[in-house]
Amino acid sequence: MDIKTAIQTLPSLRLTVEAQGLLAKKSLGQNFLLDKNITDKIVRMSLSSQSLTSFSGAHVFEVGPGPGGLTRSVLEQEPDKITVIELDERCIKIMQDIKNKTGDVLEIINQDALIYDFAFAEKYAKHIVSNLPYNISVPLLTKWLYDIKKYSSLTLMFQKEVADRIMASPRTKDYGRISILAQLQCSITHLFDLNPESFTPAPKVWSSVLVFTPLSHALNIEEIKALEKLTSQTFSMRRKMIRQSLKNFSELDSVCREIGILPTMRPEELTPEQFLALAQKLYLK
Repeated sequence: MDIKTAIQTLPSLRLTVEAQGLLAKKSLGQNFLLDKNITDKIVRMSLSSQSLTSFSGAHVFEVGPGPGGLTRSVLEQEPDKITVIELDERCIKIMQDIKNKTGDVLEIINQDALIYDFAFAEKYAKHIVSNLPYNISVPLLTKWLYDIKKYSSLTLMFQKEVADRIMASPRTKDYGRISILAQLQCSITHLFDLNPESFTPAPKVWSSVLVFTPLSHALNIEEIKALEKLTSQTFSMRRKMIRQSLKNFSELDSVCREIGILPTMRPEELTPEQFLALAQKLYLK
């Protein structure tokens, strides 16, 4: 039996949830996506945005698979391997039921995704596709951005307000540290938004699906650490001129002139590229 046929023999997602008495846990940031039309759309649009026709030849990772809707949609796109990372024992049981039908292509890891090592070297192209637990979405994204050269893509669902911060432009209220790091590391594509009624239980906020494709000139770890120091120092005094937040650097005025910015600018006025240039001059001498 092939994978697609095996998936079709599984009970519906709603029947799976009912059979397991699977009520979402707020402590785990769970909101379940039970409409396979939507999970299929996420995977289909992700592949299309990358000019791919399937996940053949790839290793796909999913964090917090819940009842397995997105897992099923990924499996139907023929990855060489899919690894799911899940803390909830109830969901582990559901994943095992899927594995019993689909075989060793599915690997199940019962572990905290924040401590799992995603960045190990391997022969496959590496993709992450997840409806992220909202309470750890930014720490997880930051973890992956640090090692972005190890991945082919990240297809991730966030609360819409978090997605807006990630994609924010300079001189807007949402622009900040995560905007700068994400935009320096990746080309980011907004696929679509989802209303709260798409989920069980319905959250109080809309959600957004983004695809992150690593840039060829992604930063190395030293540059990232310097950038994080700089953005932490400046955005902790968001309304102050950088001359004030960076007053401990005696060379600031001359560095600003060199890279074409003014020390009277506020952090929200600097582009990601200007932040990088400033970080390189101040911290990577």
